[in-house]
Amino acid sequence: MALKTYQALWAMTGAPLGESFDRVSDAGFDGMAVDLGALTLDQARATLPEFRRTGLAGLVTAFPRSIEDLRPALHLAHDIGAPFVNIVGQVMPLRVGEMAQAVRGWLHLAAQERMAVQFETHRNCITNDLFATLLLLDAVPEMVLSADLSHYVVDREMPCPPTPVLQSYIERVLDRSGSFQGRVAARGQIQVALDFPQNRKWVELFLGWWDYGLRRFAARAPGEDAVFLCELGPPDYAITGADGGELSDRWAEALALRDHARAIWARVSG
Repeated sequence: MALKTYQALWAMTGAPLGESFDRVSDAGFDGMAVDLGALTLDQARATLPEFRRTGLAGLVTAFPRSIEDLRPALHLAHDIGAPFVNIVGQVMPLRVGEMAQAVRGWLHLAAQERMAVQFETHRNCITNDLFATLLLLDAVPEMVLSADLSHYVVDREMPCPPTPVLQSYIERVLDRSGSFQGRVAARGQIQVALDFPQNRKWVELFLGWWDYGLRRFAARAPGEDAVFLCELGPPDYAITGADGGELSDRWAEALALRDHARAIWARVSG
């Protein structure tokens, strides 16, 4: 049982593909995540030689617009050695029953292709809203989430600290999460700089959530590896100044988030 840390290729802006893979490998990450919202399938498949060359494990984030649209991402996941595919489902019914039908469709397709899937908590997708996602979890007990809690902080304009009710809802999400994503949000900003003093309360909030989530994962899945994905996005996720430049060093922050996750895991995994 170990913590596997991944870096998002989407976040590695401004460098050639090979240099990005080398930087992630040299920094000691276990893998690289390929985002099919940022890359075409052909561009994603072009990363295969880099996975083989560096030995990094793969991870895939897919944005399927239909049930069948997920299949190529499942094939890519097999090719790059991914443990699962993160689904940011672009099928977005209004009724919980229809949402559950879509989720079960993707689960059935994933079972056919023998690839595990998780459903990322993400805006502008089937898990867009915290409240609707909780209803969906009740409707589909076998559904596993990938917890990117930054989206729900913004979605609910969540105070810090959260109300006891909101905290309990986040814990319900974490209780059903099979992986965790590294980004810190504030109630009006999806990605805040980690070292700014005004953001410290938000950093502490997320560290507490990751502690809870990783602790619960270790308890319910003994012997299984945990996954923590550092996914600090470029602008417009990253905040910029009047000159268009980013206000913080995202690479340094990714390393810091990874180290926080490793420290938490060492503490909670026993």
